[in-house]
Amino acid sequence: MSTVPSFWSPRIAALEPYVPGEQPRIANLVKLNTNENPYPPSPRVLDAIQEAAEKGLERYPDPESVALREAIAARCGLHGTQVFVGNGSDEVLAHAFFAFFQQAEPLLMPDVTYSFYRVYAQLYAIACELQPVDEGLRLDADALAARAAAGCGGIVIANPNAPTGIGMPLACIERLLQACPQRVVLVDEAYVDFGGESALPLIARYPNLLVVQTLSKSHSLAGLRVGFACGQAQLIDALQRVKNSFNSYPLDRLAAAGAIAALADEAWFSKTRDAVIDTRDGLTLQLEDLGFEILPSQANFVFVRHPSHDAVALAAALRARAVLVRHFNQPRIAEYLRISIGTREQCSALVDALAQILD
Repeated sequence: MSTVPSFWSPRIAALEPYVPGEQPRIANLVKLNTNENPYPPSPRVLDAIQEAAEKGLERYPDPESVALREAIAARCGLHGTQVFVGNGSDEVLAHAFFAFFQQAEPLLMPDVTYSFYRVYAQLYAIACELQPVDEGLRLDADALAARAAAGCGGIVIANPNAPTGIGMPLACIERLLQACPQRVVLVDEAYVDFGGESALPLIARYPNLLVVQTLSKSHSLAGLRVGFACGQAQLIDALQRVKNSFNSYPLDRLAAAGAIAALADEAWFSKTRDAVIDTRDGLTLQLEDLGFEILPSQANFVFVRHPSHDAVALAAALRARAVLVRHFNQPRIAEYLRISIGTREQCSALVDALAQILD
């Protein structure tokens, strides 16, 4: 008997969709697998959402999200015309891949990076060329720049990288921009607020730079889905053309109101961001005491391996103790676990569980 796939477009059957981190319903779970912020958003966010919910929901939201774009621009030292917003940074990235990387030459990206990039490339039939990171899982910016200078369809990198957490200095980003001035260099800064160096100051000098960020991580708004891109106006115009050919209203009134309120509360942002960084540094020392090797992280997670214990077995043993971390069954990183930074209490529960397992 014929099944549903007989109705699919040919390309859909070949797609390998991105698999998000598990969102289980387990009582008293220590959830350290999806890089969510362990702290709630600013109280101003809840007030703003409540106010927005009480009026105007019968009307469509502003299709251009002008107020939110201007709030982001003010925070980033840009003009509103240099900001694009979308339903989470994943949607922003998807539009950027469609707008800029459908070229005759291949898109360049690291072989160890955010796995959604390859999904977008497959979805849009974009040829990719993977640039190997070194044995320490660091990207060789000079080698990537040299390859780009020989011709490419663009470059996409995460900085700090995912899932490693390793950051790249701004000077390296600039070399990439100079290597392919006729192609877009997309820098995904989902985790930059936790210690990375943002490329935003380079936008004025490089028309081929697109910086993508999100409010999901450092502003505790993963459940609200607000992402944005910053670049010179011609890049933003291209993203707007794609968005308006896909969904004229990607951000609802509640999301826009909450995001504006979150951006306005700098004190809350700094307090919770600093708490995550302090906990990350403390957890790193504790894991080292347990014999783990930890990559230097500028994100809200750590990427670790134990020389004497299999990563899959460790993840399973932690899960049996109601502690959830993430394992990637991918070449070069299968021996690692990615551990999101939770509260101090959550990280202590993780360390206690690991001590039992390793004993």
